[in-house]
This record gives sequence, C-alpha cells and structure tokens, in this order.
Amino acid sequence: MKILITVRGDFIAPRFDLTAEVIVATCYDHQLLEEPRSIILSEFSAEKMCDLVLKENINVVVCGAIEEKHYQFLTWKKIAVIDSVIGPFKDAMELAVINTLASGSILPGANLSGVTS
Repeated sequence: MKILITVRGDFIAPRFDLTAEVIVATCYDHQLLEEPRSIILSEFSAEKMCDLVLKENINVVVCGAIEEKHYQFLTWKKIAVIDSVIGPFKDAMELAVINTLASGSILPGANLSGVTS
C-alpha cells in the first residue's frame, strides 16, 4: 500500500490544493517497506496533486481540507481519502500504516493556536 501525506513543515498541510510538499510511504502488513520520501512540487494545485496521486499509484491520501469535487474524484478512482486530519505528519503516517487513522483526527501535538471555537 502506498500512502501520500500532504505536509507543511512538520505538520499535515491545512489545504490539499495549496500543498507544496508531500511524503510518500510504502507499507505492507502494517510495516514501512522503505524510508518515506519527500516530493517537492514546483507548481501546486488540486489538479496537479490528483495527477501526482495517480502517477505514484497511491492507495491512501492523508490531508487537511479538500474540496468535495477532488475528494469525489479520488474516491471514484478507488483511492481512500482520510481528510480533515490535524497534527504532526509523522504521527499521522504511523497511524495510517497500521490502518487506525480516521478522517477528522486531531493528533497530539496539533498546533491549534489561532483556532477559534
């Protein structure tokens, strides 16, 4: 299984369409098969991100916010989308590898400063 996580710094990027960096991890039987790799995008848009997901044969996308049309496109292509995740990308990756990460997860270490209720 291949997992793509949108990142900004050490955290999951807040928006799928404005992501300039992604982490791609390959795993099998709840274990990473190799060191995750980082991909820096020269141009970013939701369409380019969807193209990258297809090109890399990604099975699971982990991200913050994603527009409904892009969510629908990816799920139509049989790609699982775990969205609205907030927190450190390394923690999200660990949970995604063992298949316990859920949409809407707020992970320990999430930087919620500036968020209003």
